[in-house]
Order: sequence, then C-alpha cells, then structure tokens
Amino acid sequence: MAGGVVIVNGGATDYPGKLTPYVFLTCLLAATGGLIFGYDIGISGGVTSMEPFLLKFFPSVYRQEKRMSTTNQYCKFDSITLTMFTSSLYLAALIASFFASSVTRKLGRRASMLTGGMIFFAGAAINGFAENVAMLIIGRMLLGVGVGFANQSVPVYLSEMAPARLRGMLNMYFQLMITIGILVANLINYGTAKIKAGYGWRISLGLAAVPALIIFLGALVLPDTPNSLIERGKGEEARAMLVRVRGTDDVDREFADLVAASEESKRTEHPWKNMLMRRHRPQLVMAVAIPAFQQLSGINVINFYAPVLYKTIGFGSNASLMSAVISGVVHVFATFVSIFTVDKWGRRFLFLEGGAQMLVSQITVGTLIAVSFGTTGTGHMTKAFADLVVVFICVYVIGFAWSWGPLGWLVPSEIFPLEVRSAGQSINVSVNMFFTFIIAQAFLPMLCHLKFGLFYFFAVCVVIMSIFIYFFFPETKNVPIEECMSVWKRHWFWRRFFDDDDKDVHHDINLKEVA
Repeated sequence: MAGGVVIVNGGATDYPGKLTPYVFLTCLLAATGGLIFGYDIGISGGVTSMEPFLLKFFPSVYRQEKRMSTTNQYCKFDSITLTMFTSSLYLAALIASFFASSVTRKLGRRASMLTGGMIFFAGAAINGFAENVAMLIIGRMLLGVGVGFANQSVPVYLSEMAPARLRGMLNMYFQLMITIGILVANLINYGTAKIKAGYGWRISLGLAAVPALIIFLGALVLPDTPNSLIERGKGEEARAMLVRVRGTDDVDREFADLVAASEESKRTEHPWKNMLMRRHRPQLVMAVAIPAFQQLSGINVINFYAPVLYKTIGFGSNASLMSAVISGVVHVFATFVSIFTVDKWGRRFLFLEGGAQMLVSQITVGTLIAVSFGTTGTGHMTKAFADLVVVFICVYVIGFAWSWGPLGWLVPSEIFPLEVRSAGQSINVSVNMFFTFIIAQAFLPMLCHLKFGLFYFFAVCVVIMSIFIYFFFPETKNVPIEECMSVWKRHWFWRRFFDDDDKDVHHDINLKEVA
C-alpha cells in the first residue's frame, strides 16, 4: 500500500478537486450543529449535581444524597425521576430523527438544520424558565427534537460536501463541535455553581439557546449539497455548486456519478422499504451496530454523570465539576488527533486502537473503585486513587475521542447510497438515541446494583465491539461516497449479499490497493 491510495479501474478513486477555503468554512459552519448536542450532554450532568437545582425539582434526591453521605456511595443518586430528566431528550430525538429523514430528503439538508435550531431554542427557553418538573421534561423533549434533526442532517451534509480523500477529516468537525459543546457546558456549570443566590442552573440551561442560534443562523447562509440539489431536480445549481466546492471545472465524472445516483434515488419511492433490500443489508447492520456499540462503550456515563461520578468517589461539588472540565479539555484535544489521522490511518485502525485504550481504562477504573468501596459501597477513596481515577477516565476519553466518538457519526453517513442515505442516517441517529436513552436511564440504578462491576460490564462491551469491527467492517477511507458499495461487495462476509449482476448505482468499480 503506497500512501493509502486506492485505485479504481486503473485510476485514482478520488475525483479532481481540492480543499478550498469555501468548502472548509462551509463544513466548519455546518458542523456547529454538533454544539447543541454536546452542550446538552455536558450541561445536564453538571446541573443535576447542583444543590439548588436538586432542592427545587428533586428534593428527595437531595435528602438521599445528604443522608447517604457516609454510607453506600453507589446508590446515593439513584432516582428514576432524575434520570428521566436526563434521558427524556434522547427519546424525543429518536422519534424526531424519522421525521427529519423526510425533511432532509425532500427539502434539503439545511432545512433540517434550520428546523433543529429553532426547536432546540424553544426547549432552551422553557428549561431556563422552568418552575416545575413538567416544564423541565417538556423543554428537554423539545431539545431532543432539535438534536434529532441536527444529528440526522449534519453528518450527511459534511460527507456530501467533502472531497473523498478528506471526507473523514471534514466529517469529524461534527464530533469536534460536540466535544467543544461539552467543554463549554462544563466550564459554564463550574462558574454558575458558584452563584450563591442559587439560580446558576437557570443560566446553564438557558444558555443552550446560544448554540441553537448559531446553527439556525448558520443554516440560513449555508448552501445545499450538490447531491441534495440534484436529488431535488436542480441540476444546473448542483453543477455550479460542485465546481465551487471542488475548486475546479473538471467535475464531469463526479457530476455524472451524482446524476446516476439521483436517477436511482428517484426510482426509490419507499426508501424505508428499500433499506430492507438484500444489497443494503451490510450498511443496515452497521447503521444499527455502530451507534449501539458507541453508547455501550460507556462514554455517556462519563459525559452525563461525570460530576455525579466524581462526587460519588469522594470529590466535593466544585472539585467534581472541575474534574469534568478536565475531561472535557482532554476530549477536545484528542478529537484533533482523529481529524488529522482518519484519512491517513483509516477507520479500522482508529476503531481498534481506541477500543484497546478504552478497555484498559474501564478495567482500571472499576478495580480502583472496587478496592476503595468494595461491594458494600462504604469506605473512602484515597487521594492517590482518586487522582488515578481521573487520569484513567481521561485516558478513556482520549481513546473514545479519536475512535468511536467521531467514527460513530462518520461511518454511517458515508456508507449508504443516495437513494437510502437520509433513511440510513435516521436509523443511525435513532439507534444512537435509543441506546443513549437506555444508558442514561439505567446508569444510576446499574451503579447502585452492579457497583464497580458496571465498569467491567462496559469493558466486556468494548471487547465485543472491537471483535465486530475486526471481522465485519471493511476500510472505507479514500473511497468516493457514491462508490462505497464496492467495499462491501469485496468483503469476505458481506459479498454473499450481492448477486453477480448486482452493479453499483453508476458503474461497478474494481477496487485494489497499490502494493
């Protein structure tokens, strides 16, 4: 393999073109859709560790925390109502993603971004002024609808706008914005927790309106992708946009492939039904397995409940929030590693290396907690052990941030043909949100019952998902988005789902790597 170049019919798979300032700025602006998801992930965990918030909305949890300050550390935050506050957003996002699929396909990717921004803004306003749990839950559900629309459209938008050889890098801006959102939320929580008047949680929740405005205003000026314009019958606009984003007039071959993909798409009246076709089985499996495994890695235990987790192992309120900030900083910087390596080292390498790193971290954290609190939940964690927990949580976050985090959004957005792409991305988002909901709802009860074994549970999940990637996921780096079908047709397992005369949408390509 020479420089990771992939050959198609004797020529490079990549179409002519370069990373122009226009496409760079366009993708960067579109990726800000990740801010709303990241901000919410980071803000909810910090708010639920603030005493004024608990006193107003969850007084029983507050009393339980105080009552159990010297007893069972595993169960002090166990509350179905509290976890419902966190997880209700993801149930709403799951449902919204299916509606977003139709909007994305019929009206364009930016229309979904606009919708997501508006609805998320409404949810932020309701949460900021909430006076009871019902208002909190309604606001959270509106936030979830906004997240569902943004997460469905933004990764697809980035994958379609990017040149094939840089698709991984540009798509990972979405994950970068998620991590920035988490970090900003952690910093805001750290500051608002110090407000003695006790209304800091309102500021934290209400400021979610800012990333909502960013994506809404950004979507107003964003162009639609050439793929989407062609799909909606705007061929001349699509060609002009393709010339602009590729920085060259030599776009005939790529434009012809997009038109061919669009013609196939127009023959697809029911994309959801077509998803069940035999030749789409490999992508469908990935669109279910990858987001499920992403959440079963345990990352949102860290993202949602980092302050709660740190308080559980003995940190004070301010110290727990600062530790969450440290995790957030590490997450942002580690994401840059994936941005600069994904198109060089490939998706498989990052998946597997990140999995190994997360495995070691989960086992280590679980063991440190087991030694400190045993099965009873009583005891005390020494400062040395607590520092080690923070270190290995950061090691875990680093592993996730350059592997399963960004790749969980990149891979499903690039593997589906145009005729079922929006439906495929909706499945990816809905599965992601479903498992996020389950983990968010189950974490505190699981911590109470499984105790330190919870971290071993996630370690086993990491082993399973790494084995899955090793055997069943083929490399997709440098392959044009409309030609990704070919990698499945040459895979030792997935090729059985294709007939001999089952051609690609445009032309059958013969992939081989330069020796």
